[in-house]
Amino acid sequence: MAVHGDFEEFYQANYGRTVAVAAAVLGNRLEAEDVAQEAFTRALARWSRLCRYELPEAWVRQVALRLAIDSGRRVRRTIKVAVKMSAQRHPPQPEAADSLPFTALGDALKRLPLQQRQLVALYYLADMSVADIARESGVAVGTVKARLASARQHIERELSAQTGAISDAR
Repeated sequence: MAVHGDFEEFYQANYGRTVAVAAAVLGNRLEAEDVAQEAFTRALARWSRLCRYELPEAWVRQVALRLAIDSGRRVRRTIKVAVKMSAQRHPPQPEAADSLPFTALGDALKRLPLQQRQLVALYYLADMSVADIARESGVAVGTVKARLASARQHIERELSAQTGAISDAR
């Protein structure tokens, strides 16, 4: 029983950050919750081994990111097929629990290359240090810093362009 109690504490401490990271990658909180739940389900099945890891949350985060990437690929394939089959296109309507894709920041994040989007999510949402991200991702600290800088510049350009377009429209 203590093993499951430990897992429950682990889950409570890490679930929110895992969802936030997956949501930033996917642009959809509901889908991110599904991804996080699947990652924690897999962790529970391996908890007797994972609980001995120095950072079991890193394992869960990696599983969640892989699931998010796979989910994103499936969604993009489905969209491509639907667009080809339908001559009519209707813009998506925002849902109350899914507002990130309908904000300027959410739109800018979606336009980032996947690697940069993941780094932004890990740095800003999972509150990981550059060194921790480098270690977990298997890349040099300088590479993480360069990719984060590039991502910030991209987001700044996107938001500035959108702000400029809004100002011009007035």
